[in-house]
Amino acid sequence: MDIQDIIPIPIKLSQFIALGVITAMLAVATPLAAQETESILIDGSSTVYPITQKIVAEYQTSNKKPVDIEVEFSGTGGGFDKFCRGETDINNASRPIQLDEMAACNNSEVRYIELPVAFDALTVVVNPQNDWLESITIEELAKIWSTDAEGKITRWNQVRPSFPDQPLNLYAPGKDSGTFDYFTEAVVGEAGASRTDYTASEDDDVLVKGVSQDPNALGYFGLAYYEQKANEMKAVAVDSGKGAVLPSKETVEQAQYQPLSRPLFIYVNVASAQKNKALRQFIDFYLSQAPEQVREVGYVPLPEEAYNIDKVTFHQGEVGTVFEGQSQFNLTIPELLRKQARF
Repeated sequence: MDIQDIIPIPIKLSQFIALGVITAMLAVATPLAAQETESILIDGSSTVYPITQKIVAEYQTSNKKPVDIEVEFSGTGGGFDKFCRGETDINNASRPIQLDEMAACNNSEVRYIELPVAFDALTVVVNPQNDWLESITIEELAKIWSTDAEGKITRWNQVRPSFPDQPLNLYAPGKDSGTFDYFTEAVVGEAGASRTDYTASEDDDVLVKGVSQDPNALGYFGLAYYEQKANEMKAVAVDSGKGAVLPSKETVEQAQYQPLSRPLFIYVNVASAQKNKALRQFIDFYLSQAPEQVREVGYVPLPEEAYNIDKVTFHQGEVGTVFEGQSQFNLTIPELLRKQARF
C-alpha cells in the first residue's frame, strides 16, 4: 500500500484500528487525482535546515518540472507550532516530537510520519584565542547553563578556578530550538531549564559569527555549523565521566560522544502527502540523496538500512513516533534502527 492510498489516523495503525475499519475507511476515500498540488512548505530546525536545503537544490536541478519548494527555519519547536496547525508539509526537527506537540497535532487532526535522516554531535565551541579550555565536564556545563547560574556565573574563573578572570560570554539557540531543548535536558536535566542572560538566536550562523568574533565566548550548536567554520572556532571535548571526547563522525558512530549525540528528523504531514504527488516524489528523492548530502553538510549519515526502513515507513503510511514524546539520551545508531523497525 502506498502513502497516497491511506487515510490518516492517530499514532500506529496496528495499535488502535481493526483491519475491517481500515478497509471501510479506504472504501470511502476521495479520489486523490483531482487534489494534486505542486507546492511544498518546509520549516523547523536550523540544524536540519542545511541538509534539507541542499537536497531541495539537488531536486530542483534534477527535476524536469520545477516545483515551488519553500524552506524556512524557525527552530524545531517553532516549526512544530506551524506543522501541527497544518500550515507546513514537512517539519525539520533536531529532536523527537514532544507530548504537547503531539497533542496539538492531534487536536488539529494533523497526522505525521517520523523519518530519522541523520545523526548529529551537538558541539560545544569556544573562540580560537581561548587557550585555557580544551575539555569540559557535563557538570561544568550544567554549572554554566542552569537557571541558578543566571547573573551569577559570569566569569571564566567561576567555572574552574584555574581559568582566567575574564568575562564569560554565552551564545546558544533560543527557546524555540530543538537544540536548546535537547542540550538543556541532556546537561541540566530538564528541557528548557536554562539561564536566559546569553546571546540567543534560532539562526546558527548568528551564533557561529558571535563565537568566532568573541575571545571570551562559549556556545553550542550542531556539528555541521562548527565544521563549516572550523578554522574560526575551537571544538571543546566533553567529559561525561568516561574521559573527554571530541565530536566527530567516528565518535558518534562508536557511541563515544555521549550524551550530546542525537538523531535528526523530518516529519511529513500525511494529508499533504496524500494529495501532493510532488511531495511524495520529493520524499523519495530526499531519502535517496540523504546519505551523500548529510555527509557533505557535515553530519553523520545513517546506515543504508535506516533509509530503507524510512522508505517502507513512508510508503506504508506508518503514522506516529517511536519516541513516546521525549528525547532519548545516549541513543546509539543501532538502537535507532531497532526503534525504527518496531513499526
